[in-house]
Amino acid sequence: MEDQMQIERIAAFAMGDQGGNPAGVVIGDALPARADMQRIAREVGYSETAFAARDGDGWQVRYFAPDAEVPFCGHATIALGCALGQRFGAGRYDLHLSQARISVVAELGARGWQAVLTSPPTWSKPMPQEFRDALLGHFDLAEADLDPSLAPHLAHGGATHAVFALPSRETLAAMDYAFDPVRALMLDADLTTISLIWRESADVFVSRNAFAVGGVVEDPATGAAAAALGGLLVDLGRGASSFTIRQGEDMGAPSLIHVTVTGQSGDGVRVAGAARVL
Repeated sequence: MEDQMQIERIAAFAMGDQGGNPAGVVIGDALPARADMQRIAREVGYSETAFAARDGDGWQVRYFAPDAEVPFCGHATIALGCALGQRFGAGRYDLHLSQARISVVAELGARGWQAVLTSPPTWSKPMPQEFRDALLGHFDLAEADLDPSLAPHLAHGGATHAVFALPSRETLAAMDYAFDPVRALMLDADLTTISLIWRESADVFVSRNAFAVGGVVEDPATGAAAAALGGLLVDLGRGASSFTIRQGEDMGAPSLIHVTVTGQSGDGVRVAGAARVL
């Protein structure tokens, strides 16, 4: 199936000519059948592949991980935005997702293409204690391993993520977890990633994101989780108007995500990053 259509491979949130999170991008006159999209995503093998087809004045978009469809994927949206920019020029593209409508702006800079997405509306809520305890156990973490200034939460920005703040870079670097039990918990709770974060400074976070539900141990750059974190920080009254997330460092795929919030709870979050063609 893969050799019957053009599949672009683009790393989103790249740092120059290195790092970023690879995504497959398929742009066509119509979306393939669902089973075909799932098979193509599995063949491509990246954490997500975005499929796009014209839909009136916008674009219908679906996202598939190797093992499942996901409602929204930030890095694949950045990759898609850059691919649309390369084909049709810089500007705004309206995207019609399976559960929301968003936009992405493609920009051509001195170092190549970059894109800025505006996520679906955000929400957050404290993580239920039983679920929190189960996840901590599977990650071999205890309450003492958490940052007391930011309690575990569920956060949503087009997809739902579990967010755990850690008190040190060393604890973050040691991330490990039981894949199959965590995947089962994520499926039951409809989670897209489990985001472990460490706040390096007021406007810089370092993150690692477990993506067992998609059949991938770890994601090197997660735009949807970045949007969810932005919404969570606004809800808690603790976020700067803009901040950056460094991700993928522990995987040898350094990635940089730029986040901007409006300051109003529930608003979509702007997530920006550069791309490189693979």
